[in-house]
Amino acid sequence: MAVDYAVIVVYLAGMLAMGWWGMRRAKSKSEFLVAGRRLGPGMYSGTMAAIVLGGASTIGGVGLGYQYGLSGAWMVFTIGLGLLALSVFFSARIARLKVYTVSEMLDLRYGGRAGIISGVVMWAYTLMLAVTSTIAYATIFDVLFDVDRTVAIVLGGAIVVAYSTLGGMWSITLTDMVQFVVKTIGVLLLLLPIAVVKAGGFSEMKAQLPTEYFDPLGIGGETIFTYVLIYTFGMLIGQDIWQRVFTARSDRTARWGGTVAGTYCLVYAIAGAVIGTAAKVMYPNLPSADAAFATIVKDELPVGVRGLVLAAALAAVMSTSSGALIACATVANNDIWSRIRGAVGRGGGGDEPHDEVKGNRIFILIMGVGVILIAIALNDVVEALTVAYNLLVGGLLVPIIGGLLWRRGTAAGALSAVCVGGVAVIGLMAYYGILANQPIYYGLLASLAVYVVVSLATPPTDAAVLAAWRERLAGRGVPDTAAPTEAPDAPTPSPSGV
Repeated sequence: MAVDYAVIVVYLAGMLAMGWWGMRRAKSKSEFLVAGRRLGPGMYSGTMAAIVLGGASTIGGVGLGYQYGLSGAWMVFTIGLGLLALSVFFSARIARLKVYTVSEMLDLRYGGRAGIISGVVMWAYTLMLAVTSTIAYATIFDVLFDVDRTVAIVLGGAIVVAYSTLGGMWSITLTDMVQFVVKTIGVLLLLLPIAVVKAGGFSEMKAQLPTEYFDPLGIGGETIFTYVLIYTFGMLIGQDIWQRVFTARSDRTARWGGTVAGTYCLVYAIAGAVIGTAAKVMYPNLPSADAAFATIVKDELPVGVRGLVLAAALAAVMSTSSGALIACATVANNDIWSRIRGAVGRGGGGDEPHDEVKGNRIFILIMGVGVILIAIALNDVVEALTVAYNLLVGGLLVPIIGGLLWRRGTAAGALSAVCVGGVAVIGLMAYYGILANQPIYYGLLASLAVYVVVSLATPPTDAAVLAAWRERLAGRGVPDTAAPTEAPDAPTPSPSGV
């Protein structure tokens, strides 16, 4: 394992080095939180694919393939569909808004009264997403070094917190680009063909496994529908995803770069299901489906290659973890803390770029430590992630999409939808169980009904607010504080985004 260890150590050291480099570049709020809104198509596509394809998509995707066969691809496939829908239909408008958070978008659209409640919901979602990604380090480092769960979480989490705190979005962008390359080589180009060959090829896989393993709908129609509601719609409104859209150099980059990333996700989904199906042939009696990835890597891959594939799994977890962490800190600082501070009369000041960078850096550090502590205390990853996505989709999907598509939507309707949808999913999860499908079904319906009824029953949004909103959607009327700020020593980006 010495060669494999060396590969992993070099990879982790590289992540920290890029964090240090990113610190030199992040000289303003725009640079620190959204990479100066300067990413070209190459880097934008790679980093967007990296953040949406995390440990659940890699280790969990292979596990679903082990359990259900090719239809196990549906979870990751719906993530790709959501990214495609976001990129084609909404990303250009989102990028032109030149905001930093989803709650800022809601304030612009509804007149400044929807932010703090939606910020709390979004903060809870990004926090749980960061926690569940951090817990995944325990699985990978256990395979690598056979270390205690707590030590694994602290080690992996500390590295992510370090490079995220140092350079913000620039560090995360650079590390995500490396992680995208490592995942592509490790999972698609190495593990996929090796797994199929070791299993005897597709003909042997079909001969060894039941027919339903090759049924595209074998996982069940209701499960697929629930995946669409949670993951496809979740991709449309998550702060972690929107914050990457904000990094695009132009609306064209956001649209086409995101389309490439979404297509990549579809391929990645199928690859994970095929690898899991091959693992079922080789190891039919594993104690857990999620053990399929680690087992096939440990037992079937040659030295060196094994280290690279494990680095790919580590990359998948790190990219999602760092993206969720900066999103969580951005929401906590800009949507919650700054509003509370202003409400008690201690606002003002802190407008200098250096001070804003320092403040956001402190929040990343605080949120990062909190994430590590919660990850150590929490055991059930699936339940935590389900709660996060149910709150996100049930509480925020309707007011966000409604604000983008329906002019008659009002601030009262949006606030009512957030509150009723959030309370409904929490109550229904308590009644039906956290993993039940009913909470998201009925929570969404309640949110939609309240949004429409209250919006129609209250006065329309002020014409001046809507006029300012349309100006921002068109890319005009952007305040100077939201405009991209070039670092004094930053080179002009090349056409590829590098």
